[in-house]
Amino acid sequence: MNIGIWILGNQLHLEQAALLSCKNNKQETPVIFIESHNYIQKRPYHQQKLVLVFSAMRHFAEELSSQGWQVSYKVAHDFESALNNWIKENKITELRVVSPCDRPFLRRIQSFKLDCKTKFISNNHFLWSNEEFKQWNDSRKRLLLEDFYREGRKRFNILMDEDQPIGDKWNFDKQNRKPPKQNLNPPTPLWFEPDAITEQVIKDIKSYKIASYGKIEPFKWGVTRSQALQVLDHFLENNLNNFGAYQDAMITGEYTMWHSLISPYINLGLLTPLEVIQKIEKAYHEFDYPLNSVEGLIRQILGWREYMYGIYQLMDDDYRDKNWFDHQENLPAFYWDSSQTDMNCLKQILQQVEETGYAHHIQRLMVLSNFALIIGVSPQAINDWFHSAFIDGYDWVMVPNVIGMGQFADGGILASKPYAASANYINKMSDYCKSCEYKQTKRTGEKACPFNFFYWDFLSRHQEKLKSLGRMNLVLANLKKIDSEELQEIQSQSQQWKEDH
Repeated sequence: MNIGIWILGNQLHLEQAALLSCKNNKQETPVIFIESHNYIQKRPYHQQKLVLVFSAMRHFAEELSSQGWQVSYKVAHDFESALNNWIKENKITELRVVSPCDRPFLRRIQSFKLDCKTKFISNNHFLWSNEEFKQWNDSRKRLLLEDFYREGRKRFNILMDEDQPIGDKWNFDKQNRKPPKQNLNPPTPLWFEPDAITEQVIKDIKSYKIASYGKIEPFKWGVTRSQALQVLDHFLENNLNNFGAYQDAMITGEYTMWHSLISPYINLGLLTPLEVIQKIEKAYHEFDYPLNSVEGLIRQILGWREYMYGIYQLMDDDYRDKNWFDHQENLPAFYWDSSQTDMNCLKQILQQVEETGYAHHIQRLMVLSNFALIIGVSPQAINDWFHSAFIDGYDWVMVPNVIGMGQFADGGILASKPYAASANYINKMSDYCKSCEYKQTKRTGEKACPFNFFYWDFLSRHQEKLKSLGRMNLVLANLKKIDSEELQEIQSQSQQWKEDH
């Protein structure tokens, strides 16, 4: 049997399962990487995401070659023809590939007519396998993140004092919602200058005649495991201390705040989730960092990341098509071009995404996703945009986060209520409203903030459905306090805005 390994662009780790299966025969095992022109035309990806993935692939291919693996690197029109040519050249009888995280891409590979057997090896880049998550779910009467997170803490012995959580609490989230105060001074993020490989990738992508999004330069992301580890260490030394308290805060011109910026590297395989979690816990014990900061970030990785992947694999294929509110509006054009909106919060964040491919979780959930929800954008349209726009975006990430959490399109499988909010939340958690021409206190009339009239219009449009959600009763009671004349004006102004945009 002649075995060959195909390494996908988000499986860039020496301990990935396909490489491990052949590590004792690496000098006799052909390995292939493929950049597919056809694949990157499937959606208008952020140019920096293409640079990140291709440069990381090329760097990892060089690393494997230096360690004795027989590496081929192909820039091709499509995956299938490149694979078959390589299979024929190397007389391969079994192709091994780690199962893709994204289900559509798995089906794509399964549809290939290859001249050898294909063996999918279980993806080992998550702490929980698909089978383990399903077994956990089958043993439960309810599917709840907090239950799963606590089970993960116990299973991997993270922040535990024997069988009890350190600090006598599992969750310190209530301490992690401080609004931004004046004179905050977030640390400077660690960025990198492109090396020769990255410069060549940038040149290549500029030459491609493809639909794309965002600015390709300046490109400052890390592209190797060494650089990813530097980013993690920089975060632990400079950011972790204040990460928790201000993780929901938003400030004009401050793109990264105290956030770690490690999600692109974990999602590519340059960092593994367990090593990140263990380094965070070690820093807590060594430097006595605030437990709310440490627990908050560990919950994002050990809890939320693993839970989203488990949900994604657990749900039927039609989950991505859910549309509980039957929203059908088109995505506003300014999501693709920030210059087309005069709403300061949206302009600031969308400009940031154009420049970097990044925004932190509250910018994504409570501004970008929130606005799409309350104006009634098709969940599939906003999901497609998130997948295209973000440097850490993949199908497995975006479908549960956008369809389930952000748009509540699954009707409550993932979240207990819609994440819909008026301008009041944005004003509380940011300084955006101070420099906006709209008034965050007004819900109708000239200069009324669109977040306000759309929020109340959303509640009015869907109040019958929302009544079934217990957590919505209080806000629906406030809706009843709005007199019919003002409500009619809210609805009229909402409709007019849609016609104008």
